[in-house]
Amino acid sequence: MEPQLEFRPAWRRGRRIAVDVGDARIGVASCDPDGLIATPVETVPAGGKAPARIRQIVEEYDAIEVVVGLPRSLSGKEGPAAAKVRAWAGRFAALVAPVPVRLVDERMTTVTAAAGMRASGVKAKKGRSAIDQAAAVVILQAALETERVSGRAPGESVEPVS
Repeated sequence: MEPQLEFRPAWRRGRRIAVDVGDARIGVASCDPDGLIATPVETVPAGGKAPARIRQIVEEYDAIEVVVGLPRSLSGKEGPAAAKVRAWAGRFAALVAPVPVRLVDERMTTVTAAAGMRASGVKAKKGRSAIDQAAAVVILQAALETERVSGRAPGESVEPVS
């Protein structure tokens, strides 16, 4: 007899939004209220209007939390890209307060997303915005899995910065 897979919801009920912040585009994903499955939402052009659009998404989805991917090197060190994302997350946390914002490790998410898209037959140039959304899905799915396994919110809390 084969063992049955048990799908347990995350310990906190409610939708989460994940954000993959890039210089040109920001991938956005969400999950179901039980925190089981992450799905793509939208690719937002990076720039001055991006935070307001993502805040709208947070409100539309009635999100209980926003998870932002923190780019680190394979060794775990943080470079200039991580500093940019930390600063963006702090400003964004002020914009969506009281909804909490958390930073989670996003190492290899874009690579994983791009490989999945290529395996699905999506061409690199045409699939860039889809890859950003897929990377946000990978970030959120990993965060949900971490929460299910540990019983704690994933990553680190972001303090709002005005």
